[in-house]
Amino acid sequence: QEFYELRIYRIQNTKKQKLVSNYIEKGLVPALNRMGITRVGVFTLYEETKDFSIFMLIPYSTIEQFTSLNDKLEIDRKYQKDAKEYHSQPLKDPAYTRIQSTFMKAFSGMPVIEMPTQTKEKKPRLFELRTYESHTTDAARRKVDMFNSGEIDIMRDVKMGPLFYGETLIGDDVPNLTYMLSADNMAANKKAWKSFLAHPEWDRMKKIDKYKETVSKITKWFLVPTEYSQI
Repeated sequence: QEFYELRIYRIQNTKKQKLVSNYIEKGLVPALNRMGITRVGVFTLYEETKDFSIFMLIPYSTIEQFTSLNDKLEIDRKYQKDAKEYHSQPLKDPAYTRIQSTFMKAFSGMPVIEMPTQTKEKKPRLFELRTYESHTTDAARRKVDMFNSGEIDIMRDVKMGPLFYGETLIGDDVPNLTYMLSADNMAANKKAWKSFLAHPEWDRMKKIDKYKETVSKITKWFLVPTEYSQI
């Protein structure tokens, strides 16, 4: 059962976005790979906006792999060399404004990342990242149970391309969970959601009392992978 870190680099403009992206591509991802951390996803927003954020999904096989990351980066000479420009940005003109980080534990219903077909075949792909907040920890627990007890299987059945599901252990706006879906394009994403909502098993599950009123807020992002993303 894996653990995931979802990072969102908050960036001011295209120039800084290019700088941070270059750092991730040439410095951070190779360093993670040298540590045995693979299947690292790096994404930007699908639609052209003034939001220059970069999203990064890092899978860890153990909590220790996560907690030892910074110490290992500090003694990795190649990483330090490749990250020099990124780390040398001045106080008044930083590479990013903030890094938002969420640490999650994989659901038992999908204990490891399931790599999308589009990634394996190196085809264009669209990702939908969704976060469900709950009004109590009990409601959040029941929503996780709903996914593990059938909702994940329904999503697989209608070809929504689920990639990962994570229960947030540390992060903002808890209790919450986050998951990611994949599709060829926006039309395929919408078609899959239509099939999901019409699925007889979903119609049955949503009427079960213990699964009612488990989600208080939904936030979603549509993302596209960078050229060097491993997902």
